[in-house]
Amino acid sequence: MAEPMTGPFAGVRAVADAVLYEGYLLYPYRASAQKNRSRWQFGVLMPDGYADPSERAYLQAEMVVAGEVAVTGLVRFLQVQRRTDAGSTWDEAVPHEIPFTATDLPYEYRFEVPGGLAAADGVGRRRAPLSGAVTVTARPLPGPWRASVLRVRVDNRTPLPPTTGRDGALPAALLACHVIVALAGGTFVSMVDPPEWAAPTVAECVNTGTWPVLAGPPGRHDVMLCAPIILYDHPEIAPESPGDLFDATEIDEILSLRTLALTEDEKREARATDPRAAALLDRTESLDATAWGRLHGALRPVAAPDTPWWDPEADASVDPATDSVVVAGRRVAAGTRVRLRPGARRADAQDMFLAGRLAVVEAVLQDVDDNAYLAVTLADDPAADVQRSHGRFLYFAPDEVEPCDG
Repeated sequence: MAEPMTGPFAGVRAVADAVLYEGYLLYPYRASAQKNRSRWQFGVLMPDGYADPSERAYLQAEMVVAGEVAVTGLVRFLQVQRRTDAGSTWDEAVPHEIPFTATDLPYEYRFEVPGGLAAADGVGRRRAPLSGAVTVTARPLPGPWRASVLRVRVDNRTPLPPTTGRDGALPAALLACHVIVALAGGTFVSMVDPPEWAAPTVAECVNTGTWPVLAGPPGRHDVMLCAPIILYDHPEIAPESPGDLFDATEIDEILSLRTLALTEDEKREARATDPRAAALLDRTESLDATAWGRLHGALRPVAAPDTPWWDPEADASVDPATDSVVVAGRRVAAGTRVRLRPGARRADAQDMFLAGRLAVVEAVLQDVDDNAYLAVTLADDPAADVQRSHGRFLYFAPDEVEPCDG
């Protein structure tokens, strides 16, 4: 069973649990919903011998390590607990963590998870036994970096059940399987944004069914989360989130409001579907005004750069209202009238309607490469004043306009 994460894994629990239960049950959280009839979409390691090549019996993570390769890790997954109640079935799940320590490589650790059968008040719950193995190897890299490619592989070695089809194989699968790996002494290289010396090796790493990212707070490089979904380095749960909605791609406020809008009959069915659905509904209904206010939005302080990219008070050499550019030997600045001649390099079909139109230059802008652009409004557009007040302009390169008299 899952235990609190301590030591090198401290601070990773919230994100790892979100990965573990991603897609576990989706709004409207009841078994009759179509989206909840085809479950377990992430990190499914099927039993050995399962015929569909789209769902393998293993995952493999390869990561670049600088320095010493001494590994501790956790293999985390869900085990199907098939509930039978009055002739209907529903798959609950039991979480598991398999710890391992690999200081002498290559390393292999085989694990067993017992099955179970329980019945009470006419409700039966059955779990099939599981077996698997985690192997860890390292391949030294040439060069002065003392670097290696670390490979962690998890295999589901549970025999394929005699029943057929995906539904029959799921009780013998490792679901939402992912790995957390920590180093003692070495440091992980970011697989998302590697340094130049490691980029070619990172590109050659083979990751099957997993996506390794640096875990823990920013600046930490000794823990890697190998997840079955794509994340960024140092992922985190927003502190405003009151709890897991099993859909981390959704906006908490919107999904919580939709949950409150369920009818009483729908809520009753959702509560009867799964204990985690019942807890989600209870939590959502208990949110107070302060919690809803946090969900509505948050402003986080960001350290301002010493010098803004452009600020009239910080850089008086740049001012779109007074800057100018020379076009066909004439000075073009704010207020200049020009004829639009969209260039051939443009791909917007709307440009054909602008060719030959008279426009007024509102500002002369420069990008970070010192290329000039003209912000314009159409001279005969009755909404030009509104667009000007909102800063909504059309943009053209200097060689796409002709200065006009008047």
